[in-house]
Amino acid sequence: MLITACVIVGLLLFLSLSSARISLVFLFAVAVLYVSGQVDQTVILGNITNSSVVTLLLLMVASQALERSHLLPWLSSKLLRTQYRWTLFNLAGVSVLSSAVLNNTAVVATLMGALTKGRDHPPSRLLIPLSYFAILGGTLTLIGTSTNLVVNGLIEEQGYPALGFFTFLPVGLALVVTCGATIFLISQRLPSNGYHAFSPEAFFLDAEVTADSKLIGKTVRQNKLRALEGLFLAEIVRGRRLISPVTPETVIEAGDKLIFTGNVCEVKQLSTFDGLVVFAEQDRLLNDNLVEVIVSPESVLINKTIKRVNFRSRFDAAVVAISRNGEALSGKLGEQVIATGDKLVLAAGADFHSRTNLSRNFFILNDKKIREPFSSWQNVVAVFGFACAVLGSVVSPLNLIDTLSLYILVCVMSGVIDGSSIRRRFPFELWMVLVSALTIAYAFSHSGLAAAITGWLFAGLGDSSVMLAYIGLFLITVVLTEAMTNSAAAAIMLPMALAFAQIYQVNYMPMVMAVTYAASASFISPYGYQTNLMVMNAGNYRFGDFIRAGWPVSLVYCVVALSAIPVFFPF
Repeated sequence: MLITACVIVGLLLFLSLSSARISLVFLFAVAVLYVSGQVDQTVILGNITNSSVVTLLLLMVASQALERSHLLPWLSSKLLRTQYRWTLFNLAGVSVLSSAVLNNTAVVATLMGALTKGRDHPPSRLLIPLSYFAILGGTLTLIGTSTNLVVNGLIEEQGYPALGFFTFLPVGLALVVTCGATIFLISQRLPSNGYHAFSPEAFFLDAEVTADSKLIGKTVRQNKLRALEGLFLAEIVRGRRLISPVTPETVIEAGDKLIFTGNVCEVKQLSTFDGLVVFAEQDRLLNDNLVEVIVSPESVLINKTIKRVNFRSRFDAAVVAISRNGEALSGKLGEQVIATGDKLVLAAGADFHSRTNLSRNFFILNDKKIREPFSSWQNVVAVFGFACAVLGSVVSPLNLIDTLSLYILVCVMSGVIDGSSIRRRFPFELWMVLVSALTIAYAFSHSGLAAAITGWLFAGLGDSSVMLAYIGLFLITVVLTEAMTNSAAAAIMLPMALAFAQIYQVNYMPMVMAVTYAASASFISPYGYQTNLMVMNAGNYRFGDFIRAGWPVSLVYCVVALSAIPVFFPF
């Protein structure tokens, strides 16, 4: 019990304070539990093949077919209207319904591209609502979020009946209506950050002074480096020395890296200076082919520097500039460590759009096509086939594993998806986190730690305070989900939910639903849910924008969920 407690506390501390990959932190925690004898091979292997985890992985693979079909692009083309309210209404309908059956990240990525290209309304007035509506849509069905599936798998392992496809619908509808109305009310408070795809303030780029440059030996003022339109010389990297702030009298030397902030569209100005080479120009790609992308949560680039990943050879593109949540970045561009949600401006080569690794690593915010379009037959297979797979699991004896496996097989045979795309896009990181979270949840439950904690709380609260325990369980999960992935938070808190139900001798469903819905309450922080992080850079938001928009939605979400759950799932 003590070892399990130390592992869970250490896990929370690492996730809160460390920048290490979440999957590695979870794997290390499982390794400690295994070596110390808290779990064995049977438990770990059982979690690897857990039916809900397998279902989730199959859904992620199946969603690739729908992502490549014309469905989401067609829906996104219907979003924008001249009147803001109608656009927001369309956005709510499309994103909520799509997220109820599709991966939220794919929905947001597709619709985000359409919203950033619109001219009638600033993207910043629409992107936070897009993320919030996608989160709400995921609360409607069993397959709406990974959290719902993980919870279903855990309670099945404990011997409880499996949850139905529409078990979540009543509470989910209440949340969609009330929180949706709140989003409409707070939408007027969202910032209007302008229409231009490339923000005039948030980007960071660098240029190197060559050995034969005419800039050498002259001051910043003499070289007119402070008279640039839309660009500001923020600092100079000279060897291992950082010069910041840069004064007008600073003398330029050979090999200096000049770090600029500002409007990336003005980058061509730097090419007019003799012997000043922009980072992307080293690869001879800097023309009029700038492409703006957001780094995907699945990207292999995360936690690596631009130089280390051999960006040019991997993508046939060079990084011109980088933007990160409005932060003031420092140092050389090539040595910046890439993070999820970073916005990159790329100078794309001729082969860039034909690379097969783009969809895994980036969300592209422009009009250019990445893949060849589907034929009419392939679109029918992708869209109609997915609908049949989902409906088949609801109305027939077959489960989702059966129907989705058949759907994926048909998609492969018809050329809708292929083996290489499945391999590239397979969510290994998510798989590792979920298996690890289930293993930790097993140790939490079977070590007696969950029962001990709930027993201690029961002794303090008394036997008549089931509602206090219910509310406390919900609020603790809300806090915990900000420190780790939603599904991991639900997996770790579920043993306590079941223990509370046993100790109070009440129906387990209200406690289970409290954990499930609380784990999806990610509205206040951009870092609490990956779709929030995706739209943060695309909309040029500040952290405070999420707090101002998110706290009313979060408050309504918590109040409605806590009120509705006991109505539809009585104690």
